[in-house]
Amino acid sequence: MTAIEELDNPRLLLVDDDQTFCMVLKSALEKRNYDVLVAYDVAEGIALAEQNLPEYAVIDLRIGFESGLELVKKLISLDDNTRIVVLTGFASIATAVEAIKLGATHYLTKPANADEIVRALHKNEGDSSATISDIPLSVKRLEWEHLQKVIMQHDGNISAAARALNMHRRSLQRKLEKRPVQS
Repeated sequence: MTAIEELDNPRLLLVDDDQTFCMVLKSALEKRNYDVLVAYDVAEGIALAEQNLPEYAVIDLRIGFESGLELVKKLISLDDNTRIVVLTGFASIATAVEAIKLGATHYLTKPANADEIVRALHKNEGDSSATISDIPLSVKRLEWEHLQKVIMQHDGNISAAARALNMHRRSLQRKLEKRPVQS
């Protein structure tokens, strides 16, 4: 058992722009003995983390028009022992890889419940028995993955990514507003 796990009420930072989701998850995590701090944007999340360094963090990938990856990077710079789970309703391989490279412990797609999140926060190793799909990705899913990769290459800058993709910024934004297909 680590020093973090021995704490009676470890501090957890929850950052998501969906206030209802935050209140529900906060309540569920408090019932699991976490001291939960909530922020609804990246700046507020950074300010809370600087004032009250969390042992754990649950960060939404897209917080309004901001990237939660910036917050992951900042949290790791403050304390590289912070255990971070990135949540997203817009999962992509590129963002999952980036989140892990930046120091996130795990990456989950929404909807994820409190038990899944707590398991992910405490997961120390990968699962080599994870199933590998025999079904190739659909063209729409491949497009989504490509868009995410280009956006990551341009540090989340939609205008720069649109220029690189040779498309209008608004067209790219419309594509990003749609949830990706699952396969």
